[in-house]
Amino acid sequence: MNKTINHIVIVGGGTAGWLTAGLLAAEHVNTAQDSPIKITLVESPDVMPIGVGEGTWPSMRATLQKIGINESDFLRECDASFKQGSKFVNWLHQHDSAYYHPFSIPHHFHELNIAEHWLPYQNEVSFAQAVTNQALLCDHDKAPKTIATPQYKFAANYGYHLDAGKFSQFLQKHCVEKLGVNHVLDHVTHIENDPLGHIASLSLKAHGNLTGDFFIDCTGLKSLLLGEHYGVGFLNQQHQLFNDRALAVQIPYDEPSSAIASATISTAQSAGWIWDIGLPTRRGIGHVYASAYQTESDALLSLEQYIDQAFDKTKLSDVNIKNIKINPGYREKFWHNNCVAIGLSAGFIEPLEASAIALVELSANMIAEQLPRNQSMLKPLENRFNEKFNLRWQHIIDFLKLHYVLSKRNDSDYWRDNRDLRHISDSLQEQLALWKYQAPYSYDSKYTQELFPAASNQFILYGMGFDTQLSKSKTWYKHHNKAQQVFQAQQQRTKQMAQAMPTNREILTQLTTQDFAKI
Repeated sequence: MNKTINHIVIVGGGTAGWLTAGLLAAEHVNTAQDSPIKITLVESPDVMPIGVGEGTWPSMRATLQKIGINESDFLRECDASFKQGSKFVNWLHQHDSAYYHPFSIPHHFHELNIAEHWLPYQNEVSFAQAVTNQALLCDHDKAPKTIATPQYKFAANYGYHLDAGKFSQFLQKHCVEKLGVNHVLDHVTHIENDPLGHIASLSLKAHGNLTGDFFIDCTGLKSLLLGEHYGVGFLNQQHQLFNDRALAVQIPYDEPSSAIASATISTAQSAGWIWDIGLPTRRGIGHVYASAYQTESDALLSLEQYIDQAFDKTKLSDVNIKNIKINPGYREKFWHNNCVAIGLSAGFIEPLEASAIALVELSANMIAEQLPRNQSMLKPLENRFNEKFNLRWQHIIDFLKLHYVLSKRNDSDYWRDNRDLRHISDSLQEQLALWKYQAPYSYDSKYTQELFPAASNQFILYGMGFDTQLSKSKTWYKHHNKAQQVFQAQQQRTKQMAQAMPTNREILTQLTTQDFAKI
C-alpha cells in the first residue's frame, strides 16, 4: 500500500482528456524533484469526440492561464468568441418573454442582498438590467473587454464559445509540445488488475503492455474503465430532467460581418429548447428535446422553423445534422480504487447552462491539487472526491430543473409535467418554499466552491417572474439607501460601458492582427 504513484495514464482524448492532461502536467510535470510525474494519454485513432460542448464558464480563463496558453492564440485557433452568460427566450411564456443569466454577479452582492431591494421595482426594470452591466452589453452584442485589456482580464466577466474539435486539437498540440505529455494513438484491448483490484496495466493493440499507477477515464459515454471494467452503476435522472435527444447543426453566417452574440441563446420549444451559439465563422445550433413527448420529425420541424427565421441563405437541408442520444444521469461514484472518471464517462445531463466542461475543470483541478503520491492515500481521497462530486451533480440537477418548474407555459404535457411535484426533488421543493418569503442569498450555500451561487438562483427566479413576498426587516431598512445608490451607480456605469465596449465582431477582427497585452 506504500507504492509510489509516478505514472498517470489518461484513456481518451477530446476536451475532457486534454484539459485533464494539461492541468495535471502544469501542476506536476518537471516540478516534483523527488519523484517526477509522467503523464501518458492514450486515445483511439478511430473514435471521434462528440464535439458539441461549445460553451464554457469564466473558470476557463484561469484554466487556460494555468496551463500556459496565450489567450489571443486560443481565440484565433479555436474559432472562439466571448460568452457573457445565457439568454432564455420564451421559457416563461410561449411568446415574448426573455431574460438573462449573466456571468457577473450583482454589484455589492457580498455586502447586501440587492435582490431584496429590487423587488419593489420589479415591474419597472428586469433584475439583470438593474444589477449588472451585462444585459445591456449582450443586447447590443458587445464584448467584455477592449483590445487594450490584458489577456484574461475584463471589464465584464466572461467565458467562451468555441469550436470543440479545434479546441481539442489545440490542447493536444500544447500539452505534447509544451507540457511533456506522452501521446499514444492506439486501441485498448484489455485491462489488467493487480492483486488489490487496482488497474495495473492496459493492453494496447499496437504498442503492447502499458503499465501505470493512476488511471483517468476520459472515454466518453463508453466509460471503458469505470463503467465497463469496474462495473460502477449509472444513476439515471430522466425522471427529473426529461430531455434525451439532441439534433445539432453548424450554419455559416449570412454575411461575414454578421453580429456575434455575447450570450448562449436558449429558446424554449414545445418539448425542449434550441441552443444558438455564435462563433466568428458560424453559429452552432441544436434542438434538445424529450423523445417521450416529441418525435424526431417534429423536433426537426421546430429546428427548421428556427433556422428559417434566423438565416436567409442557409436551410436545414443544406447542412449535416448530428443526432445525439442523451442518457441523463451520472455514475454511482466517480473514483474507484486507482481510477477516476472525468467528462462524459462520469455522467451527462443536458447542455443547459453548459456545466459539462466546467465539471471537467473542477475534477481535473481537484486531482491535480490533491494528487495521491502513494497507494495509501487513494481511499481517503476517493471518499472525499466522490462525496464532493455527488453533491455537485445533485446541485446541477436542481439548478437546471429550476428553469423548468417556474415556467407558466401550458402548451404541452412536457411543460405541465415539468411542474409536477413528482418530478421535482425534495431539496428543490424545499428551496422554492423558502424563496416564497425570502430572496436567495449566501445562507442557501451548503458547501464551498458552489457551482451555481445564490446570485444564479436570483437571476433564474426573478427572470422567470418568481414572486417573493418579502417581509422587510430592520436590516432591509438599514441598507435600503445604500441599495438605491448602488442602483443609480449601476445604471450610470452600464451606459458608460455600452458606449466604450467594441462589439464582439470588432474585437475578434482586431485579434487577427493584434494580441491582447500579456499580464
